[in-house]
Amino acid sequence: MSDRPWHRSLIKTGTRLLLGSARAHFQDAFPRLAIVRASVDAPGEVRYRDAAVAALSSASILRSRSGDTVAIVGSGPSIAGNDLSRLPPQTAILLNGAISLFGQPVADALSVAVEDERFIWRHFDLLKQRVKDDTPCLFSVEVLRAICEIDLGFLRDRTIVLIDDIRKPYGARRRRYDTIQAFDFIRRDAEVNAGLSFDPDRGVFRGGSVAVSALQFALYCEPKTIGLFGIDISNARQPRFYETSGETASSGIADAEARIVAHFLLARSVAAERGIEIVNYSPVSALAGAGFGYDDRFSPSRPA
Repeated sequence: MSDRPWHRSLIKTGTRLLLGSARAHFQDAFPRLAIVRASVDAPGEVRYRDAAVAALSSASILRSRSGDTVAIVGSGPSIAGNDLSRLPPQTAILLNGAISLFGQPVADALSVAVEDERFIWRHFDLLKQRVKDDTPCLFSVEVLRAICEIDLGFLRDRTIVLIDDIRKPYGARRRRYDTIQAFDFIRRDAEVNAGLSFDPDRGVFRGGSVAVSALQFALYCEPKTIGLFGIDISNARQPRFYETSGETASSGIADAEARIVAHFLLARSVAAERGIEIVNYSPVSALAGAGFGYDDRFSPSRPA
């Protein structure tokens, strides 16, 4: 099964050729997706082909729902070695294929997050089957447009929060790093090309994995602990826990390992300043070798 329909590949290539690299990301909204950003003070809106599709909510909706712990749950193979039924309700941000855990063993999620449209083209039925109507959905511009192409009715009456790329923002040219560096709501380590946004409504740094974006939303919620499940990175070429060996979607995570780890290391430093602990629950994660260690408290072999 193709990751992306051929017409989207043509649009992506054509946009880059016609508009250049500074506006190549305009293809994410083509054709005729329009977005009015949300803020803490006012909701936004998603429109497709001139018709209102859904309201956009501020990231503050996550903060209001969250508690002392936020868990970022990826779809790495190691997820099978965790007993996620031990997570409190409205704790987990389920990424991509981890949405299949919604309902069982994750009774109720804090949110779901998808930023790569290829997941939508392959697994849209999974979203329709598992995501509750009242669960906040963190979606990128390209994901919103892909859903509108497939079934825009899915978005109606849902709580949608935009994942907007701070470097390639919706409706604007690609930003230079010196422009971003002047923002008062970011932290950036130029040596390793990693960054974090403390105001997701104004954009997040995309760092090679949706886990990096979710991490910035988690920091914004200001919990005491951020738990990492299935954020393996090092074994990204293996089938995800919900895939079989013959039906594995392509992934750029393995190639982006250094960049992903750099963002998590920066996040750990920032979190420590704010009294937030980041804990890795994957024994095979590249993060374990980067100084995060491994905590086995969610191992099925360990008493609850």
